[in-house]
Amino acid sequence: MEEHELQPEAQDGEGIAEADLDALRAKLAEAEAQAAENLDGWQRAQAEFANYKKRQVRDQEQQTADIRGRVFQRFLEICDDLELALKSRPQEADGVAWAEGVELIYHKLLSYLQAEGLTRLDPLGEEFDPTLHEALAQEESAEHDSGTVIEVLRPGYLLGERVLRPAAVKVAK
Repeated sequence: MEEHELQPEAQDGEGIAEADLDALRAKLAEAEAQAAENLDGWQRAQAEFANYKKRQVRDQEQQTADIRGRVFQRFLEICDDLELALKSRPQEADGVAWAEGVELIYHKLLSYLQAEGLTRLDPLGEEFDPTLHEALAQEESAEHDSGTVIEVLRPGYLLGERVLRPAAVKVAK
């Protein structure tokens, strides 16, 4: 292109008038501003949608974890009952075989729960941690430091990193 083609020419029948050129420039600037505004709105909508999707996934994962936790807590009640039954196991010949069968079922149930991510807390001798333990009693103890778990009344459980049930413990004064 030659240089004279880029220069606006005076109105002589072939060129564009300076006023028309200014109007076209104004329309171009307005169209560019509208395009920038539309692009910004589109980008915001895309970001909001991506955040919405992430929030939905996070909420669904939380809901799934809550449901799993409630189901596991019910199974833990069964485990507690089996432990109590096994503490008073019969010592007679027929009763011993029955108790061994119950113990096998109990261990099988625990192994299934562990395979699903459940971890048993047995904090005997550990320092009391209120995020993991529930102190049901305190007792004087010359053998233990103050704040040490001296008896586990009911084991606690973790589901992954989450405390499903704190361990019920007795703590040294």
